[in-house]
Amino acid sequence: MTLAKKIVATVALILGATAAAASPAPADNHMPVSPDGSQSTVVVPLDSHAG
Repeated sequence: MTLAKKIVATVALILGATAAAASPAPADNHMPVSPDGSQSTVVVPLDSHAG
């Protein structure tokens, strides 16, 4: 491997590591299911039959 190829490979490795370190984590952009973060439940009355 020539010196020029070693330099290019080293620069590419450094740029790749820098880009990976500077990129945000995927979980940073995660949004919960509901905007306020609480869970909603469905409430059904016990005496809901017709008649």
